[in-house]
Amino acid sequence: MANTKSITDTDERKKVKRAARKKAAPKGKRTGARGENKAKVKKAARGQSKR
Repeated sequence: MANTKSITDTDERKKVKRAARKKAAPKGKRTGARGENKAKVKKAARGQSKR
C-alpha cells in the first residue's frame, strides 16, 4: 500500500489509500484455517470445581 504517513489531511489520505487498494493485486485464497497459528488453550479439567 502507498506510504501515507506524510499526508496530514484525513480525506486526502483516505483517497490515496483507497486508490492504492483498488490498484493492488487481489489477495489469494487462504491456504489454511484462519486461527491455525493461534496458541491453543487446553480445556480445564472437568469435574468438581476447586472453589
